[in-house]
Formats: sequence, structure tokens, C-alpha cells
Amino acid sequence: MSDSFLEVAPSRPAALPMPDLRDSFPGPFPISPHVDAIERHTNDWLDTYPLIGSQGARRALCNITSRGIARTLPTADIGSLFLCADLFLWLTAFDDTCGETAGAGDLAGLVRRSGEFIELLAGHDDEQSAAEPSVFGASLRDLLVRFEERATPTQYLRITAHLRDNLFGILWEAHHLHSPGHITVRDYRAMRPHTVFVRTVMAAVEVALGYELTRQQRSSAAVRELESAVANLAGWINDVASYAKEAAHEGPSPLSLPTLLMRQYDCDIETAFRRAARMCEEEAVILRSRITDLTTGSGGELAGHARALEAVAASYVWHIEHSRYAP
Repeated sequence: MSDSFLEVAPSRPAALPMPDLRDSFPGPFPISPHVDAIERHTNDWLDTYPLIGSQGARRALCNITSRGIARTLPTADIGSLFLCADLFLWLTAFDDTCGETAGAGDLAGLVRRSGEFIELLAGHDDEQSAAEPSVFGASLRDLLVRFEERATPTQYLRITAHLRDNLFGILWEAHHLHSPGHITVRDYRAMRPHTVFVRTVMAAVEVALGYELTRQQRSSAAVRELESAVANLAGWINDVASYAKEAAHEGPSPLSLPTLLMRQYDCDIETAFRRAARMCEEEAVILRSRITDLTTGSGGELAGHARALEAVAASYVWHIEHSRYAP
């Protein structure tokens, strides 16, 4: 097929087939009792750092963030919940405000903004600099100070490394947004975890829950398969959840898994969604199997890590029905 296939979003059936994850993630999912406090806190944090101009968008983002983090970390202390909520809020707000369509229209501006953050992540920030930080820079500085206070040196390096990956992922997505014809499903699968921020969330969870895997534990096949399955499932679920809203606007088809599956298999959107749904369901089975292996065959930190990532996956499974993704 030619790249022109992707130039205009195709017409959509009234209801697209969604993955059925009830066997692997039946719910109901545990949730922190602090969910309302998280939502109040995120609103207060955005008073201090006004990352989003629209009040409606702000309310929706605070709502989904607070409820998602409350499911990601159902047993965490309130300070950890606030910190992880602010981190996810920052990433999502930057992507919504400066990435995606806005970034595609001003790639040079997106690069300049990202450069400010690279300085912060590299530890080269000089608070005495004459240059006034942007609101995103000032809020990122706040996050990094708070993470450094809680994390081990290795954990902090992992957080900052994943944040760099997120910045590159946002730039990569903006660059390809209007001309994704040469991107393969394999390319997209490699990049998608960085644009959905899930590996950063996984790294933050270890800080929030106060554990740290050894290098040997982290490099084991079971842990690598577990983390890969969580990363894949999070991105693909987000794709099928957000497609209808993104495709409702005039312009190119969304840069997402269903779009690429349509091109790869020369099929219509409904068939592509069935394929995407099946991919989600199969990945959820793999994920559940690795969780079972690690929680029954291992103890201590490995079992705890599996349970922590089960909650991360559950939060992404939960959010598929949130009103943020309604067309």
C-alpha cells in the first residue's frame, strides 16, 4: 500500500472491538484510600505550576491521574502517591501541551524546550542562572529534588534515564505524526513504551514502595519478560482506548497500533482493531503467567516486584474506560 493510505483518518464503525482482559485482569482493582487527597493535591500543584491553560482539560487530567495512581500504588504512603502523581501529571501535561500536534507543528520549539530539561536531568542546572526557567522547567526541578530525596543513587539514575527516553519519544512521535507511512509495527512497538511513559512509572514505583532489585534479579528472563509485557500492554491499551477520540478530528490517522496494523495487513479499521485487541489479550496472558511465576516461585523482592507491576498494569487496564478518551 502507498503512504497516502495514512493521510486521512478512515471512517469508523459505531463501535470498535475492544480487548477483553477479564480473564487475566478480572478486577476490581485495589485502590488507595487517599484518592481524593491525590486529586486535591494535583490541583494544588497545578496552581503552583500552571502547566495546563484549559480548566476542563486540567480537571480531566487531575481526575484520571489521581485515580490511576491510586490504583498503581494502592498501598503507598501519601507522600509517595503525591510525588508519582505529579510526575505522571508533568509528563502528560507536557505531551498534551507541547508534544503531539503542537510539537509536530513546531519541532524546533519542541527541541528547544526539551534542551532545558536535559540540562536539569544531567544535573547541570544553575539556580543562579540569569535565564528564567519555564514553568515546565521549574516544575521538573521540583520533581527531581523530591525524587533525589527519596531514591537511592541508582534509582535516581534510572528515573532520569527514563525521563530522557520520554523526551526523545515525544520528539520522535511529533516528528512522525503527519507522515508515519514508513514506520513499521516493529519500530512502533520499540518506541511506544517511551511515549506512554510506562517504564518511567515502573521505575517510580520502586522508589515509592522502597525496594530495589539487584542487577542479577533485574536481568533475569522472568523479570525482563514481566516488564516487557507490562510496557507493551500499557501502550497498546492506550492506543485502542484513545483511537476513536483521536480519529474524530480532521487530518491524518492517529499514529497508533491500529493505524499501522491497517497498513501492514491491508485491512479496514475494524479488522485492525480485532488484531490489536487480540495482541492485548495475548500479552495480558503472558503478563499474568510471569506474575504467577514470580509470586509463587520466588519470595522477597522478586515477588514484591511482580505484585507492584501487576498494579501498574491494572491501572492501565482500568483507564481504558475513562471519559478522557471519549470521542
